[in-house]
Amino acid sequence: MSTPLRVRFCPAPSGWLHVGGARTALFNWLWARRHGGTFVLRIEDTDAERATLESAAGMMQALDWLGLTWDEGPSIGEFDVRGDHGPYLQSQRRPLHDAVARRLLEAGHAYEAFETPEELEELRASNQPYKTGHRDLTDEQRAAYRAEGREPVLRVRTPDEGEVSWEDGVRGTVTFQWAEIGDFVITRANGSPTYQLANVVDDIAQGVGFVARGEDLLSATPRQILMTQLLTADGILDAALADVDFPAREDGWPDTLTYAHMPLLVGEDRKKLSKRHGDVAIEAFEAEGMLPDVMMNFLALCGWSLDGTTERFTVPELIEAFSFERVNPSPAFFDTAKLRSLNGDAIKAMSDADFAAALVPVFQRAGLVAEPAPEADVALIAALAPHLKDRSQTLNDAVPFVAFAFRDEIEWDEKAIKKWLKPAAGDVLDFLTPRLEGLEEWTADAIMAVFTEATETLEVGMGKAMQPVRVVVTGSAVSPPLPETLAALDREWVLSRVRDGRAKVPAE
Repeated sequence: MSTPLRVRFCPAPSGWLHVGGARTALFNWLWARRHGGTFVLRIEDTDAERATLESAAGMMQALDWLGLTWDEGPSIGEFDVRGDHGPYLQSQRRPLHDAVARRLLEAGHAYEAFETPEELEELRASNQPYKTGHRDLTDEQRAAYRAEGREPVLRVRTPDEGEVSWEDGVRGTVTFQWAEIGDFVITRANGSPTYQLANVVDDIAQGVGFVARGEDLLSATPRQILMTQLLTADGILDAALADVDFPAREDGWPDTLTYAHMPLLVGEDRKKLSKRHGDVAIEAFEAEGMLPDVMMNFLALCGWSLDGTTERFTVPELIEAFSFERVNPSPAFFDTAKLRSLNGDAIKAMSDADFAAALVPVFQRAGLVAEPAPEADVALIAALAPHLKDRSQTLNDAVPFVAFAFRDEIEWDEKAIKKWLKPAAGDVLDFLTPRLEGLEEWTADAIMAVFTEATETLEVGMGKAMQPVRVVVTGSAVSPPLPETLAALDREWVLSRVRDGRAKVPAE
């Protein structure tokens, strides 16, 4: 029986969850779900100067909003373990990293290097990979350097010749020459582990067999392949796990990693996606009013395609269809226009009730509805929602159209007043007000009949009949269909605004 697939997403919590990181998490999650595997979340918080628990919590909340639930990892806000192979905060795994580094040094796979920053700068200026330096210092030389006050880093010795190859899940066969890859640092002078040590140690210790990540880490892979071989060949990792009383690896867990390196996300200028291109944080798209399933659908299309034409997928359809074989290695364009279009189509396809329910927290974030939401406000949103769907590509788009209905005071658009509340508008309002007051039924059809009567009696177009009412009720020249909007509102509230707004109309 084959070993169940285990994949991971391991963000560094030094800010928000970038859309590139979210896509990495999504592709791993889809692969795990398709194969009945385990999706592990590990927070790589070893950078003490930049990592924060607040950032980690924000990233986890963003993953949770997307629906990318993890099977093992920390819990939102609490950081208690979910799973049997923790800790899942990398900072808490330091004893294991230290034990592995010590055993690599004892086995002769790693060595102490004492170069000063100035000496290292000279080596870098030569454009030669680091393969000489302090590889073979004597005990006396190491003691002399320590006497000078130098503290060593630990480096792993790389082969001087030959090549390293692997079959990448996206890029096919990838080959590097060992002569071009220098000895690399696994612990800093202060003893802290580097990415090259901690990441591989934790992957192997937690049973991860497949690593999908961005192409910016492609050049790190030869070093990590070598590290994997060193950790597993002589039982170094298993011994280190026992040294620090961490959970042992389970039978059947792989001793090697399979890699897939995904394309970078780029903006319209075809340069790496960054803040200069606008919002690049998942939290920003959530705040903008994107739907999580749409965001997941869109991220899947950033580099992956089923057939080159199909663009709309449900989550179960994505799980069934996804494969790394269909990930294009070329840079993927992050097309926000497509995202908004997909989101708008999804909003139109929502039931009125679901759309209204999704709008309630949006109106709360806008400060228009209290928390918890009063029943009257929920009912008003439900009444207005059907008339907002066609006007909304995001949930937030709905707010400006009807914000007036939730405010005690009108926010006047002076341009609308100047254009539509001219002296002739007074005759229109004077004609409409008593007829609206006298309606037996406060319905869109009955209200429309009053407007039709005004056009016939006053011999004006429908725009000149409706727009003065729209402006005095909403403060703006823009709203959803007016009869339907008015019918959703309280009649006395509407009439009060019409009467008050009459004073905005100047005399002849």
